[in-house]
Amino acid sequence: MSRVFLASRNAKKLAEMERILRDHLPDVEVLGLDDVAAYDEPVEDQPTFEGNALLKARAGLAATGLPSLADDSGLCVDALGGMPGVLSARWSGIPKSDQRNNELLLHQLADVPDERRGAHFTCSVAFCHPTAGELVVEGRMAGRVIRETRGSGGFGYDVLFVADDHPGLTTAELSVADKDAISHRGHALRQVAPQVARLLAADG
Repeated sequence: MSRVFLASRNAKKLAEMERILRDHLPDVEVLGLDDVAAYDEPVEDQPTFEGNALLKARAGLAATGLPSLADDSGLCVDALGGMPGVLSARWSGIPKSDQRNNELLLHQLADVPDERRGAHFTCSVAFCHPTAGELVVEGRMAGRVIRETRGSGGFGYDVLFVADDHPGLTTAELSVADKDAISHRGHALRQVAPQVARLLAADG
């Protein structure tokens, strides 16, 4: 079995990564932070998604010795000048809370008309390999922010986001397969997965 490390504790992210990688390498196993010995995780202090993803992937490789993946993603709202952006997960402060983040975003956009509520999700995925170097890819999902939360799937801002490719439903209301097909993370993972799979297969 080929093993790759994903610098995350998010069970849904780990499952999504494994699903997409297995299309290219059926016997892959994705390990998360809770599956390896604890190490000092880097502070995500970079101004870009790419920079934060690379920080985490490099730290994962150094700590585990395994080929390591990390992602950084967030919601970029047009009316807020692209924010919350890299601050998405901690938009309402610490400790992180999806509910408080969503409540704050709704409050900030309360007076913004529907036609100006455009937004997109961005995801950068970094891959660091012990001998083959580094790779970073980016995926996007365009859409808009609605005025109330809907749905129970996904995580983060999914309950407020309607993608252009599925205009009737929030991304929290989509099936796993439908969300994978259009999501920013799905786009990024499908770009990186064949290259990750090729390198893992070569490792034997």
